[in-house]
Formats: sequence, structure tokens, C-alpha cells
Amino acid sequence: MSNQDQAPENKLRKELPEEMPAGATEAVDSASQDADGTGGPTTDLTGRQRLVKGLWPPRVSRAQLIVAVLLFGLGFGLAVQVASNSEGDGALRGARQEDLVRILDELDDRTQRLEDEKQGLEKQRDELENSSNQAEEARKQTVEKERQLGILAGTVAAQGPGITMTIDDTKGTVEADMLLDAIQELRAAGAEAIQVNGVRVVAGTYLTDAGNSVGVDGNKISAPYRFKVIGKSQDLEPALNIPGGVVQTLEKEQATVTIERSDKIVVDALRAAKRPDYARSSSQ
Repeated sequence: MSNQDQAPENKLRKELPEEMPAGATEAVDSASQDADGTGGPTTDLTGRQRLVKGLWPPRVSRAQLIVAVLLFGLGFGLAVQVASNSEGDGALRGARQEDLVRILDELDDRTQRLEDEKQGLEKQRDELENSSNQAEEARKQTVEKERQLGILAGTVAAQGPGITMTIDDTKGTVEADMLLDAIQELRAAGAEAIQVNGVRVVAGTYLTDAGNSVGVDGNKISAPYRFKVIGKSQDLEPALNIPGGVVQTLEKEQATVTIERSDKIVVDALRAAKRPDYARSSSQ
């Protein structure tokens, strides 16, 4: 064969891999078997065998185990509850008509007893609320009445609208009866609280002449005489200025009278509370 005929064959031989020895082929098959963990080549395993090999032995993580236990417990609880409900329903379905009627009657009686008890408790609550409200109202009225009586008795300080009347007696001609007339005129005009030079005027107040001064319930006061009066100023001032009244009488005695209205007059002179010797409340 010529050199031209041998050239293509040599070229094809260079492109194909060289043949492996027989010993090398057996070594490759043995390594493949060892990697698969089986005694034979992997190509001999069927599809079912491969599936079993992938599932067994099982590979379970700790999280998967906990989830499985929880799911098992939940399923068991649901099964028990369903079984209990089924038993209860079965018991009622299997009961006689007389038993069912008796059960319904007992339920109705129990419902009625609970309703009666509820109404009784609501009635007690209303009575307690009314009693509490009445007691609170009585207490408020008592406090208010005590305050009013204290103002009249002079044992409680008072404030309110009224007038301040000042009598300046430079000649010393003002006598006790003139001041008493002024007090009586103020009371008749609606005065609720009166104070003269720091002495509280009450129902039993008396005035006496004491030289160049005047005594009020035994307390000596001197000019100028300052009256603090709580009441309606629109009634008090005109009552003093009527013709022939207190102001004109004092001016005839050369005394100077000044009257000022105010929205806030404070009468803070107090009298000690005195317990009557003989009089007692008729309610005792």
C-alpha cells in the first residue's frame, strides 16, 4: 500500500481514543460498584429499588420530629372531642320522650330561678341606690340648714352682696337707741348678717350707752361706727334714706353718714355657740 492510502487511516486512528486494557475496565466497574454501595453495577437496579433505597433508612431532622409529635397530639385531641360529642348526641337521641321532657322542664325551671334571682338582685341594687341617694340628699340638706342657722346665730362667717354704712360722730351725740334703730331698719329691709365694729349682731343683741361710746352685748365700741351688712343693696340703702329715717335722724345730730354698695361684703365676727338651758328640740 502506498503512502497515500495509509495517510487517512493514520489520521482516523489519531482522532479515536486508544483501547483500554482489560484490567483497567474491571477497575472502573469495581469503583462504580463501591460508590453505589451495592454489590453490582448501578445499571442493574430497577426503579422500585431506587425508590426504596432513597426512602430507607429514613433521614428525619429534630424539627421534623417535633412537628410530627405536635400533629399527632392535635389529631388525637380532635378525635377524642368528636367521640365525646358523638356519645352525648347519641345519649340524647337514644333517650325516651319522657326523659327529654323532664330534661327540658328542669332547664326551664333553672332558667326561671336564675331570672327570679336576677330580678331580686336588681331590686336590691335599686333600693340601695335610692337609699344612698336619699341619705346623701338628707345629709346635704342638713349641712345647708346648719350653715343657714349658723349665719343667723352668728357662729358661721358669711359673705355676699350688701352695703357698708359708716357713721362718723365728731360731736359725740350719737346714742345707743339711734344705732338700734339703724339695726332694726336694716333687718326689716332684709339684712341677713350684720356686724358693727367687729361685733356680730344676732337676734338677742342689745345696745347700751357707755359714756361717750356705745356698748353692744357688753362690748364697748366707739365712733366711727362701721356697719357691714349682707343683703340686697337695692333694698337696704333706700330703707335707710327714707324721709324721717335713720340717715336724716343721724344728720340732725350732726353725724355724717356714708353708705357704699358692694358685691362682696364679708361678715367674719363670730359668736360662740351657746346651748340653751331649758329649750330642747321637739324632735328629740
